[in-house]
Amino acid sequence: MGYKITVLCENTVPVPGLIGEHGFAAYVETPDAVLLFDTGQGFGLIQNALRLKKDLTKVDKLVLSHGHFDHTGGMLTFLGVRGPCPVAAHPDVLLERFRYMPVGPVEKPVSIGMPWREAYLVTRGAQFQWVESFTEIAPHVFLSGEVPRRTDFETGDPKFIIRSNGDWIPDPFRDDYSLAVKTAKGLVVLLGCAHAGLINILEHLTSQSGESRVYAVLGGTHLGFSPAAQLDKTMEALKKFDVQILAVSHCTGQAPIARLSAEFGSRFAFAPVGYVLEVDA
Repeated sequence: MGYKITVLCENTVPVPGLIGEHGFAAYVETPDAVLLFDTGQGFGLIQNALRLKKDLTKVDKLVLSHGHFDHTGGMLTFLGVRGPCPVAAHPDVLLERFRYMPVGPVEKPVSIGMPWREAYLVTRGAQFQWVESFTEIAPHVFLSGEVPRRTDFETGDPKFIIRSNGDWIPDPFRDDYSLAVKTAKGLVVLLGCAHAGLINILEHLTSQSGESRVYAVLGGTHLGFSPAAQLDKTMEALKKFDVQILAVSHCTGQAPIARLSAEFGSRFAFAPVGYVLEVDA
């Protein structure tokens, strides 16, 4: 058996019978474990898992990419089906998060963090396992840990903020995590939103894993919220990794997706609900 990743939640659906929502979740099957990476908002997780024949009761561990509602909102739904389950994440996943968004004629901070407090999630079966550094969470499956910001062009979105000592400050996104699966063809990288910067993430994962080849990248890249100059430099740096499958979606944005498709050609694949990536072990 090899590795199989199935997208359970994403903004779009390709066929009837599935539910699209602004969010992300993926079902990761390995020879040794089954992982759920994020939960979406919770509207489509159960329906899509049933439709795609992915058994949520078999999940060995839930992994959270970061503490936004569109990646954690389905936790209660999932725990209601799975029962008590280990949850791997950074402690900051519980932070109260905000984003400046239009409210009437002006922009105001709007809450976009995890919908529930830790104590309530624990009573519903969440067994939090706090991870802060690069860690093997299943055989050949690694959680990124905190990603160093080393590029000078991946500046992040200043509209994402948190409260600190009574002031609004940019969200540092210490909890922005990705998964890296070490396969015979190279790393398969699974992203939540890549708030840490796509290139920062790839450089960190290749450095920490000792595997320089990146075979596939799947998930959200947040390039849709990046300035044009950042997108140009990201495209240039991404090509140096010689990624063979670039399957992006969710927060990547329509314009960046169109450009990625044009420049990567047959190596590009859009990854909506139901997308499946299979790689030999």
